[in-house]
Amino acid sequence: MANIQNSIWQQIREEAAEIAETEPVLGSFLHTTVLNHETLTSALSFHLANKLTCDTAPALLLREVFDDAFASNSEIAEQISWDVQAYFDRDSACDKLSTPFLYYKGFHALQAWRAASWLWHQGKKSMALMLQSRISALLAIDIHPAARIGKGIMFDHGHGLVIGETAVVEDCVSIMQSVTLGGTGKESGDRHPKIRCGVLIGPGAKILGNIEIGSGSKVAAASVVLKSVPPHSIVAGVPAEVVGKVEVPAPSELMDHGLNGCCP
Repeated sequence: MANIQNSIWQQIREEAAEIAETEPVLGSFLHTTVLNHETLTSALSFHLANKLTCDTAPALLLREVFDDAFASNSEIAEQISWDVQAYFDRDSACDKLSTPFLYYKGFHALQAWRAASWLWHQGKKSMALMLQSRISALLAIDIHPAARIGKGIMFDHGHGLVIGETAVVEDCVSIMQSVTLGGTGKESGDRHPKIRCGVLIGPGAKILGNIEIGSGSKVAAASVVLKSVPPHSIVAGVPAEVVGKVEVPAPSELMDHGLNGCCP
């Protein structure tokens, strides 16, 4: 666990130093955000707090919340590192590990949500909901603190993403913009989708109800999914139906949104 954290953080620092040298106008930003910090989580706490600050939630308060969350659960630092790697590996526009850390709001929203989730499970539900509200207002990504999300996650663009209270997103999942993992009405209890490992969800897809998207499946853009999807299936349409089979373990890693099996 420590190896990936140290490797990711060292590379981010090296990239920030190089950028500061070649683009001096960014020097102050890069020093305050990256180079003045000892660890990935310390730098991220500072960065997120300054992004989400407002008059009623000052940066110093938010930074304390992020510091406490990241320090109190060692799994969070590991998850953050795998998320950075996921962006680098899957996003064709991302040529540096430092890019999602510095600039991608999908990454920022996910890591801020990790702190909100920690607060929720510590019984600090009002603070968790306040943080959820700030993430939604500033980054246009709304994830309930009680949802469960694994590691190696990429929210590409992320704008308009909604993830409900009882949703589950397992490891190695890629989700595009304007996706909803929602309920189907006013029912209570376990009412949101379960997204298994390796799934790719295309832009604008709506997945509704307590249904399962099987591991290694692909949901095509703008589909409306109302029933469970078998593992390694391609679904498309309104309502979505199975239109093919996925022939690779994790379409989330290849990011091929076509209606094919993602053959390498």
